[in-house]
Amino acid sequence: MGKSNNRKGTPKRIGILTAGGDCPGINAAIRGVGKTAIVKYGMTVVGISDGYAGLIHKEYRELTESDLSGILTLGGTILGTSREKPFKGKKKDEFRKPLLIREHYEQMGLDCLVCIGGNGTMKTANMLSEEGLNVVGVPKTIDNDIWGTDMTFGFDSAVNIATEAIDRLHSTANSHKRIMVIEIMGHNAGWLALYSGMAGGGDVILIPEIPHDEKVVMNYLRKRADNNKPYSIVVVAEGIKIPEGEDSPARYLARRIEEETGLETRETVLGYIQRGGSPSPMDRVLASRFGAAAANLIAKNDFGRMVALRNGEISSVKLSEVGGKTKLVGSDDPMVRQAMEMGTSFGV
Repeated sequence: MGKSNNRKGTPKRIGILTAGGDCPGINAAIRGVGKTAIVKYGMTVVGISDGYAGLIHKEYRELTESDLSGILTLGGTILGTSREKPFKGKKKDEFRKPLLIREHYEQMGLDCLVCIGGNGTMKTANMLSEEGLNVVGVPKTIDNDIWGTDMTFGFDSAVNIATEAIDRLHSTANSHKRIMVIEIMGHNAGWLALYSGMAGGGDVILIPEIPHDEKVVMNYLRKRADNNKPYSIVVVAEGIKIPEGEDSPARYLARRIEEETGLETRETVLGYIQRGGSPSPMDRVLASRFGAAAANLIAKNDFGRMVALRNGEISSVKLSEVGGKTKLVGSDDPMVRQAMEMGTSFGV
């Protein structure tokens, strides 16, 4: 285990960092960890700046209970973030990064490190755990693609934002009798496109996990037009396969649809707006529950784990089981089956 100044019965000193992309709910999670650690266990909480980069450069400050007041509803992260991957360096001086992290962890007198982040963050957290540091992971991402948890915080907020955008496109599409193609984030997972497409009444939903046939999509849209349905909404995940050289699934598909069907088509790339702003009530609750669970694990000296939501209950899984895995939508997922049964096309 990592070197620790903690003696039996002495309150622990824990560090918190946030890494990877920002998303709604991170501050709620910081608050959940920090307030539980301070109020329930009398621990000392240290906020580390800008993800793993803050550990490398030893940039941190102690957080009091008052520092954690008023942040529940804030978007972004009060600690800052970065995409620093300390184990990925190829240059000679970059091999020192994991050594510096361990050295600074010990110099800061930490008994545990709480890592709030997505897939890459959990992979690094597991590697630090294997290096001997006491680590607990908290899963966050709008993509909902972290293995081992049914849901990540940030996802619900992003679904709300994407669904509202799709709702607004319905009125424009109907007014102009157009096909509207909207591109949703999610990396290589289709959760966000699937849920927002379902919630927003998308006529076509294309996700990376279900390879689509362009001809099937074109025929489906022609048939809708022939059946006096004057407009269609096409929801596409950013990770779907498109020809090399094309920069955007939405732009590519909008052009192809207009070329093949003759139907007027426009595209919208929603982009980073999906990641910003205040978290939804559901995400505030989930992030707070995750944060509190992380503090409880630390109090029990139960390290090398990631907190998780499993069948409605807060639990935890081994970081070693999470690192390097991605949770994807199955072609037989109940949501996919239900959408197909209601006439939604997945291009198959």
